[in-house]
Amino acid sequence: MASHEFVATKLYYSIGEVAEIFEVNSSLIRFWEKEFPILKPAKNKKGNRLFTKEDIENLRLIFHLVKEKGFTLQGARDWMKNNRKQPATEEKPMLETLQKIHAMLEELRDSL
Repeated sequence: MASHEFVATKLYYSIGEVAEIFEVNSSLIRFWEKEFPILKPAKNKKGNRLFTKEDIENLRLIFHLVKEKGFTLQGARDWMKNNRKQPATEEKPMLETLQKIHAMLEELRDSL
C-alpha cells in the first residue's frame, strides 16, 4: 500500500487519485463509500467525488481493517462504531517504519 507516502498537499482529491494512493480500483472506493456511512465525499456539479484529507484518513482506517487485518465489512463497521477514538492498532507506527525500511531496501537493491 502506497498510502504511507501520501502527503496532504491539496484540499480535494479525485477518486482516481485516492485509488492510486491505496493501490486499489476506483470501484472499490465507490463500494466502500456505500458500505461505510462515515465516507461522505463531496461531489461537484458533474457528480465527481471530491475526497478530503479526513475522507482519506477514514479510508486508510477501512483499508487497514479490511485488507491488512482481515476484518469482514460488518466487523470493520462494528469496530469503527465502537472504537472510533482508539487507534486501529498499536502496531501502526511500527508497520509504517517497516514499510519505510522496505522501500529503502528496495531502492538499495535496485541501485546495485
